[in-house]
Amino acid sequence: MVTPIKNPEIRYKHLFINNEFVNSSSGKTFPVINPATGKKIADVQEGDKTDVDKAVNAAKKAFEPGSVWRNTDASDRGRLLNKLADLIERDRLYLASLESLDNGKPFNDSYNVDMVLVYKCLRYYAGWTDKIGGKTIPMDGNYFCYTKHEPVGVCGQIIPWNFPLLMFAWKLGPAIACGNVVILKPAEQTPLTAIYTASLIKEAGFPPGVINIVPGYGPTAGAAISEHYEIDKVAFTGSTEVGQIVMQAAARTNLKRVTLELGGKSPNVVFADADLDVAADACHNGLFFNMGQCCCAASRTYVQEDVYDVFTRKLVEKAKTRVVGDPFDSRSMSGPQVDQEQFDKIMALIDSGVQQGAKLECGGKRHGNVGYFIQPTVFSGVTEDMRIGREEIFGPVQQIIKFRTLDEVIQRANKTNYGLAAAICTKDIDKVMTYSSQVKAGTVWVNSFNVFGAQCPFGGFKMSGIGRELGEYGLQQYSEVKTVIIKTPTKV
Repeated sequence: MVTPIKNPEIRYKHLFINNEFVNSSSGKTFPVINPATGKKIADVQEGDKTDVDKAVNAAKKAFEPGSVWRNTDASDRGRLLNKLADLIERDRLYLASLESLDNGKPFNDSYNVDMVLVYKCLRYYAGWTDKIGGKTIPMDGNYFCYTKHEPVGVCGQIIPWNFPLLMFAWKLGPAIACGNVVILKPAEQTPLTAIYTASLIKEAGFPPGVINIVPGYGPTAGAAISEHYEIDKVAFTGSTEVGQIVMQAAARTNLKRVTLELGGKSPNVVFADADLDVAADACHNGLFFNMGQCCCAASRTYVQEDVYDVFTRKLVEKAKTRVVGDPFDSRSMSGPQVDQEQFDKIMALIDSGVQQGAKLECGGKRHGNVGYFIQPTVFSGVTEDMRIGREEIFGPVQQIIKFRTLDEVIQRANKTNYGLAAAICTKDIDKVMTYSSQVKAGTVWVNSFNVFGAQCPFGGFKMSGIGRELGEYGLQQYSEVKTVIIKTPTKV
């Protein structure tokens, strides 16, 4: 068992622009809070519009024709991404410890899940850099037609706080693989691992200006990225409400390309013929992993009426035995919510569930008296007209809903503005094929949940987003297709 660094040194607290750590132009800083204690970890330099402008200027220079970056061979871009992945793996213990301190997630998850997925993602995209090609097209007449894929240019990337370094990799990997330059804003709640990784970007040998990191707040630094006339594309992961703001900003300025990975209210459907122990694990982990702070969390658990009571008991028992505590304690399965705002929002939704008539089976209260810990909470008797049955909670609150038939549950699963993920637990392949073809969701898990790979695209239908991340599909968001038509003396 790996021993975490319980008090990791905060080595970097600055902006990273043009391969240098710098203070913010305003001189302002903002506090980063340890969610397990509510106490300040450090003060970080607060970037704003002026700093975004500086980062854009550095990125534009790095992207100029004839620059070092534009003359870097595709295979060498892959070498740089592989080097960055190697350095992250080298510093995995420190980064995992820093992530748990900053975000509150259990160290075991930071070390064994997040960090592994981070360097696997970067290595996956490192392998793509010299394999991104166009097509030759047999058009009519004496012409030769081909397409080529070119980088979009300056890419703004705004990442969330629930998986700070993993979302960093999801955004950075395909952008760099395609040859773009980046201005990345980490979430103000959790900027520390991104800032430290900037030092590894420089150590890996990326040219100045290719990757710039500007910590700050959404309404200032984030808005400056979304509205900037010289940023060619923005990628955002976060709430649907903020995603709409980002898209509006892009539309009213330079119509920059936009990809959004947003909220969810994912249905996980359990049929009576399922292996109920396997299904209970999928439903429990699908909701409570990362303290429920997953956009794709299994937050609507539909259980067929024949097994509703027995399955509810299984889920309640699992929730009651889930260990909540210090993220650095190896026994902890859940840590705190990320901040006071999220804590208050979740507690208000729990109260609404009680008031609207759902049955509180367990939990529902604060855990301990220090930090932002919430007891694992399970409601039965939930209906979709209740707030907890329709709103994204983003916390450790499970809703169990009864259903009768396949057709009925498909209709109810789709009756939402969201469409990020869905799941089904059954031994019947016909049910699997029918459900997976008719449910409106970007990812459908079968007898499992929260299974990710860098090779597999992820994204949502409806108000859960636009575009896809990961896999070959993720590359499409970071390249422009150019058509070249050449007149020839004879038909080609």
